[in-house]
Amino acid sequence: MGLTSNLTDTELINGCIEDNKDCQRLLYNRYAGKMLVVCLRYSSNRAEAEDNLQDGFVRMFGSIKKFNFSGSFEGWLRRIMVNSSLRNYRKLSFQNEVEMREDYDISINENIVNQISEKELLKMVMKLPDGYRAVFNMFAIEGYEHSEIGEILGISAGTSRSQLSKARHWLQKELEKLESKKKINETFVDTHS
Repeated sequence: MGLTSNLTDTELINGCIEDNKDCQRLLYNRYAGKMLVVCLRYSSNRAEAEDNLQDGFVRMFGSIKKFNFSGSFEGWLRRIMVNSSLRNYRKLSFQNEVEMREDYDISINENIVNQISEKELLKMVMKLPDGYRAVFNMFAIEGYEHSEIGEILGISAGTSRSQLSKARHWLQKELEKLESKKKINETFVDTHS
């Protein structure tokens, strides 16, 4: 049966429930790119993200019969990808648990943030140390509360807050380095024009 990519998600999902390999391939092809971006945010490198992606799809196909069509399939799949990626973080040992002060907000220069591309920002987030990256993504991007993050990662809510604060400080320093680098480049271009 030669299927086309014109099938709806519902048709593909129903085909996957019936173990149709063509439907599985088409559903994978439809969502792999978007889900790789999700996995990249939780991974140290592309190879690790690709492993998390594959693991996530295996888990999704194994439990697709549980999808009840009441919500967004993409949202359901995204949750599986996040959970698949987070399993690596459960292995992390969060040492030096420190309760942080509540004044952890950092002012970020909006000009530099507006000048960097999504790709540059993703690279910065990928460079975050593992514990910082997991908490930052779960809080800032996925919208988890610190108590939920703590439960999922096996840490306290205070440690989650501390890791978020450290991640923000780390990103702030990286943004400042990038801003300095851009100013130096602009100065060089101006003096040699």
